[in-house]
This record gives sequence, C-alpha cells and structure tokens, in this order.
Amino acid sequence: MSDFPITIYHNPRCGTSRNTLAMIRAAGTEPTVIEYLKTGWTKAQLKALAAATGSPLRDLLRAKEPLVAELKLAGPDVTDDALLDAMVEHPILVNRPIVVTPKGTRLCRPSELVLDLLETAPESFTKEDGEVVKRPR
Repeated sequence: MSDFPITIYHNPRCGTSRNTLAMIRAAGTEPTVIEYLKTGWTKAQLKALAAATGSPLRDLLRAKEPLVAELKLAGPDVTDDALLDAMVEHPILVNRPIVVTPKGTRLCRPSELVLDLLETAPESFTKEDGEVVKRPR
C-alpha cells in the first residue's frame, strides 16, 4: 500500500462515491474514509473544502436533493452563510464524494475525476454499471 495520504468524504449509498473509493483502492492506497452523514460537517470544514477546490461553496451543494427546493436554497440570493447553516444542519445537502490528496481537492463527479488526484492510477477500472474508465495519459 502507498503512503500517499488521501481522504474521501464518502456516502456509501451513492454509486459515484462507491466507484471513487474503489478507484482509490485499485490504485493501491487505503484512504481515510469519512462518512459525513454520520460525522456531520462544521462550517469551517466546508469553507476550507470549498476554498481548496477553488470553487464557490455553492458548487458543493447537492442541487438535486429535494431538500434544496424545500429549504429554498437554489436561488442566487441565498448567501454562503445560509448555505453553510443548512449544510451543517442537513449533511445530505453536501455533494459527494469530495477527495483530498497532496495533488489537490476535488468534488469527484464523475468518479473518474479522482484519477488526476492519485499518485498512480490503475490502467483501467470498471465501474459498478460496467463502464470502463482508462487511466489518463
């Protein structure tokens, strides 16, 4: 196993998250797995992750989650503070998986985005749905 440190913020019920985790393991690394639905989030943690991705906090919002509409979080007038409050109270609102490695931090949707973050990537990987992903050259 590699000592290349990787952390994945993971939801085991999500196929994209499961595929991402499997790709990391196929690369020979056992990541730190944080099941954020169990552990929850802090505002500081979410701010730091968004900053590390180089994207606005809103990009971490799981837009297709019905709770987004119910809480009226989709509008452009919703502040980052309101988003943070909602994400901390309802961890399911955070999109996944988020992967942190020495090469960067990224929301890995689709799952093959993780390959650029790995020290070494598998030659190919077959996702749960049978799609074959080839290592980037």
